[in-house]
Amino acid sequence: MSFDSALLDILCCPVTRLPLERMPVSRLERLNALVGERKIKNRGGATVEQALEEALVTRDGKLAYPVRDGIPVLLEDEGIELSQVGA
Repeated sequence: MSFDSALLDILCCPVTRLPLERMPVSRLERLNALVGERKIKNRGGATVEQALEEALVTRDGKLAYPVRDGIPVLLEDEGIELSQVGA
């Protein structure tokens, strides 16, 4: 399930206040491969255990937030530092 694209015009990162955009599929696949290997932690320190169906990423590409059941989860602790994924 995809969320309403019109939301992107008003959503921003709760940490940096930067605008958000959809994470490209290739980057999401790379992130999910590492999630499957249990190598990704969220900002709250918990290991991310479920693959992300969709994700929103800050315009600077440094933080991502999961989208679950079409709802962006914009909680600071749920954010994923993309430095864990690499380029």
